[in-house]
Amino acid sequence: MLDKLQALADRYDKLSELLCDPDVAADPKRLREYSKEQSDLQETYEAFNEYKAVCAQLDDAKALQNEKLDDEMKEMVKLEIDELAGRKEELEERIKVLMLPKDPNDDKNVIVEIRGAAGGDEAALFAADLYRMYTKFADAQGWKTNILEASLNDLGGFKEVIFMISGKGAYSKLKFESGAHRVQRIPATESGGRIHTSTSTVAVLPEAEEIEVEIKESDIRVDTFCSSGAGGQSVNTTKSAVRVTHVPTGIVATCQDGKSQNSNKEMALQVLRARIYDKFMQEEMEKMGAERKSKVGTGDRSERIRTYNYPQSRVTDHRIGLTLHRLDSVLNGDMEEIISALTIASQTDQLDKGESA
Repeated sequence: MLDKLQALADRYDKLSELLCDPDVAADPKRLREYSKEQSDLQETYEAFNEYKAVCAQLDDAKALQNEKLDDEMKEMVKLEIDELAGRKEELEERIKVLMLPKDPNDDKNVIVEIRGAAGGDEAALFAADLYRMYTKFADAQGWKTNILEASLNDLGGFKEVIFMISGKGAYSKLKFESGAHRVQRIPATESGGRIHTSTSTVAVLPEAEEIEVEIKESDIRVDTFCSSGAGGQSVNTTKSAVRVTHVPTGIVATCQDGKSQNSNKEMALQVLRARIYDKFMQEEMEKMGAERKSKVGTGDRSERIRTYNYPQSRVTDHRIGLTLHRLDSVLNGDMEEIISALTIASQTDQLDKGESA
């Protein structure tokens, strides 16, 4: 591992030289590529430099032990060695995680799709709660959100809502949210006070660039129609809503929330591109085999991943056995504890597989 880390450090230093080269500075494409590559290496580079410094200090402290020292000095040296040894161990564990293969999608924006599933109107209201939770979390991260498509029911819930979250690392933090989310509560429409169980599904797709998914004009069919609101009532009489079908895969994307037919088509193509990319990713995962899948989930939309229990103010993530008794704060976007636990579980799983390979 030390050889790999030294090669990484050498590459980081080389990139620093390249970024100071006037020829590179005059070439926006190379400048952007080198800057991103160096940014991706920076955390590991800094951790490795600190690790080397700690190792050097530890060697010096151990050498000092061999010299004639009074009792007070011996105790001080022993305390320093214990502290440095602990820091060295911490850095070794951190570097192991930093050296894990990086998901190439981690820095991407995401397209999130939430749909009310089992439970009718209550499922749609819960879908609206999930939408609010994710947008609140995005706000706390300094990310931007933008609705691409929404279908409301008469109670103000979402039968379906598709939205973009734009911000560095959005996919890395939200990628484990795909799956079935279950709510247990007394619906506002329930006169008998009985607890109902409803479900909404979430899909988190990394935004796909045009260079990653090329969509030929000859492969798509574009249909236009009038936008509609809750209950199917006509919102306007112009055919500004757009449905785009990718004929080779049969994948469809619809958008009607934009101000014009052109903007709706652009947004629909964004969603279509992400869905096609996701389809290819799922197929690749299946080829890898079940043993390569993380224990925190496969991204299967039907997999029940979390329960939100209102009577007990409890949120339980079934994949990692995490239970929090602060439902209100989670639904207000305070998801960091859950997301961190899922990330650590995934990293631990990767480390265990690496060590057993």
